[in-house]
Amino acid sequence: MIKIFIVEDEKPISDLLRMSLTKAGYECRCAFDGLEAADILETERFDLILLDVMLPGADGFELMEYIRHLDMPVIFITAKNMVEDRVRGLKMGAEDYIVKPFEIIELLARVETVLRRYNKLGRTVEAGGLSIDTRSMTVRRDGEEISLTRKEYELVLLFARNPGTALYRETIYERVWGSDYLGDSRTIDLHVQRVRKKAGWEDKLQSVYKVGYRLEV
Repeated sequence: MIKIFIVEDEKPISDLLRMSLTKAGYECRCAFDGLEAADILETERFDLILLDVMLPGADGFELMEYIRHLDMPVIFITAKNMVEDRVRGLKMGAEDYIVKPFEIIELLARVETVLRRYNKLGRTVEAGGLSIDTRSMTVRRDGEEISLTRKEYELVLLFARNPGTALYRETIYERVWGSDYLGDSRTIDLHVQRVRKKAGWEDKLQSVYKVGYRLEV
């Protein structure tokens, strides 16, 4: 299982990150200050580190000086939104820089992107009784391949990678259709109806009032 190290001193944020990442299928370890994180990194390896900048003990930039030699990808998560800070973090070797507040769905997407860049993601995603092969772009239920269009496949993969998370229509449209959502939900609704039937998700892919859809697991 992919291991993610969350270094964040605000416990409510740390708990939210851990809960969301665990629900998405990742194993998480948490630290609440820079010195504690450095001690953990002496004995443990991780597939990805989510690193706050403003930490007690040693701040995120100081800790990054230590991490950069360990060959572990880092995403900075911070309330510091000055361009100079973002540039500094990226120049130090961070893969990405996310400014608080952020949407969990955006963070999950960025985590997925970095893990894919480092070839950390497995080729198979399992959710809702389906097995999805991301290389061949095939979906199977009980060993039988399900015939899906490209957009239907991308919808299935999006929900499978975010189980239990209510996805906004705007997010669904931007992630699958690759453009800004203009308020016309008919395209999304029609595709979701087809996915429900083909995937056998009639009871699992649920509507969320005034939000969008959620895959129940």
